[in-house]
Amino acid sequence: MTKLPETMKAVVCYGPEDYRVEEVATPRAGKEEVVIKVGACGICGSDLKAYSGADMYWAGEDPWLKAPVIAGHEFYGVVAELGEGAAEKHNIQIGDRVTTDQINPCGKCMFCETGRYWMCQVHNIYGFQRDVAEGAMAEYMRFGSTNKIYKITDGVTDSEASLIEPAACAVHAVQRATIEFEDVVVMAGAGTLGLCMIQLISLKTPKKLVVLDTNNKRLAMAKKFGADICINPLEEDAVQAVKDLTDGYGCDVYIEATGSPIGVTQGLEMVRKLGRFIEFSVFGQETTTDWSVIGDKKELDLRGSHLSPYTYPIVIDLFERNLLTAEGIITNHFKLEDFHEALAMAKNPEAIKVLLKP
Repeated sequence: MTKLPETMKAVVCYGPEDYRVEEVATPRAGKEEVVIKVGACGICGSDLKAYSGADMYWAGEDPWLKAPVIAGHEFYGVVAELGEGAAEKHNIQIGDRVTTDQINPCGKCMFCETGRYWMCQVHNIYGFQRDVAEGAMAEYMRFGSTNKIYKITDGVTDSEASLIEPAACAVHAVQRATIEFEDVVVMAGAGTLGLCMIQLISLKTPKKLVVLDTNNKRLAMAKKFGADICINPLEEDAVQAVKDLTDGYGCDVYIEATGSPIGVTQGLEMVRKLGRFIEFSVFGQETTTDWSVIGDKKELDLRGSHLSPYTYPIVIDLFERNLLTAEGIITNHFKLEDFHEALAMAKNPEAIKVLLKP
C-alpha cells in the first residue's frame, strides 16, 4: 500500500458551534475501500445549519448528526490508497481524480437492493455520522466499499470538480421537475444550487425561466446563466409579477431552493392549479402552511428532491462539454486551519460557494 502520513489535519464537529481543527489519525483503506487526498471541500448550506444547531440535525435522543465526526460532504480528490480489490472493483488507480456520492449506502436495505441507494434506510451521509461516514474537511478521506466511485475526466477543471456534488443534486431536482417546452418555470433561490439549476433548466428550454432572490448580485448571475426574468421579492411583488406573466394562472413549475419558510408559502401561492412544486431545500426551522392549497384548492403535484442519484456522470459530462460552468459560483478559498474564517465568509451574502483546500 501507498505510504500515508500517520496523522492529518481535519475539522471535527463535536456539537453546535463546536467545530475544531485537530490532528487526527489518517484513514486507511480496507477491503475494496479507497482513500483520497482531498482536493477541495465545499461548505454547504446544510453545514451552516448544522453548525448553528438546527433541530433536524441535533434534536431527539438519537440525533441524525452523530458527533464527533469530521465534517464535509462536497468533495473531490486524488486516489492515494487502494484497499484489497478496490482497483478492480472501481476501475481506478493511484493518482486518478475521483469523487463519490455524498451518501455511504449500506448496500443491504430494501432501497439499496432495488437500486434506490440514495434513500438508503441506514442513510449515512459523509460528514454527519461518526465512524461510518467521516467527511472531507480533512487532508484525506476514505470511501466505503459500497460506494460508486466516479473518475473525473481531464476536461473538467479543479474548480468544476469541486462543484460536482451540488451540481449533481441540482440535476436530480431539475429531473424531478419534468420541465416541458411550454412551461413557465420559477426558480426560487440563486445560491450555489440555484445557479446550477438555472443553467440546467436553460438546457431544457422552457417558455420562460423566472428567478427569485433577495440578493441582486446573484440575480445578475442568474441572468447571465439563462434566466429570462429576475425578481427581487424585497423590491416588488413576486407573486403578482408571475401571475401577470401568466394571464393570472401562475407558473407551471416552482422549484424551492431558498431554505426559508417564505420560499414555500410564496411558491404555493405562485404556482398554478395542477402545477408542479419541487421542494429541494434543507430548513433550519419548521414551515407551516395551509395544506388545503395542495389538495382541495389546486391539486398540486408536490415532489421532493433528495441527493443526486445516478447524476454524477451527467454533471461530469456537462462540464466536459462546457454546457455547465463553475465560473463566478466559487468565490472564496480557505485553508483547513482557517475553517472558522471560511465559515464566517460562507454566511456573508457577498459569497456564494466557499471552499476549504487542504
